[in-house]
Amino acid sequence: MEFKIFKKSIPLLIFFAVFSAISLTVYYHLLKVDTRLKIFNPIDVNPRLVDDSMVHIQNNHTIADFKLTNQNGETITNNNYKDKIYIADFFFTRCQTICIAMAYNMGELQEFYKDDNDIMFLSHSVTPVMDSVSVLKEYADRKGVIDGKWNVTTGSKKHIYELARKSYFAVLDEGNGDESDFIHTEQFVLVDKDRRIRGYYDGTEKEDMEKLKNDIVLLKEEYASE
Repeated sequence: MEFKIFKKSIPLLIFFAVFSAISLTVYYHLLKVDTRLKIFNPIDVNPRLVDDSMVHIQNNHTIADFKLTNQNGETITNNNYKDKIYIADFFFTRCQTICIAMAYNMGELQEFYKDDNDIMFLSHSVTPVMDSVSVLKEYADRKGVIDGKWNVTTGSKKHIYELARKSYFAVLDEGNGDESDFIHTEQFVLVDKDRRIRGYYDGTEKEDMEKLKNDIVLLKEEYASE
């Protein structure tokens, strides 16, 4: 009698085993999706940070092509960052306020990722006329910038300001890069291998730097699973 009851229970046990396995797989998949970093588009960002012509864009935003000059006088374009995760910021060499902490934290990140070929850094001068190649070179040497890892750049002011306002959405200030135009922001922007924005961080705050490191782990896991 007991054997017959057990025999009848076998299909039910198998059902529950299969159901449990499927449920765990679905749960794990949902958990993985939840841990993926957000992809930022203009509509996801404070409207004050976004150019009026772009506030309606809901998807497929990427960093525009750029052409800049680094601390060694080399031309730097988006091709130098192809298939790389990078952290971007905006600074000027004469800054004696937030840029000091920003440069320190960027330097700490560079040291942390110096042996990781997936990670690079890109700094844009917001006073490019004053920050000539020779000035950037002295600054880079003073800050311990590693050539090929971290590009400290100058270029056309209009081009740099357009990148800040239409690509990175990093500044609240209005303007178009005219002579009197000036931007100043503490934002570090995390950009993935597909030129998409994946996070914003206060470059003066240690807590945000730890969050940035954790987010890079998630981002690398995302690419590893593709």
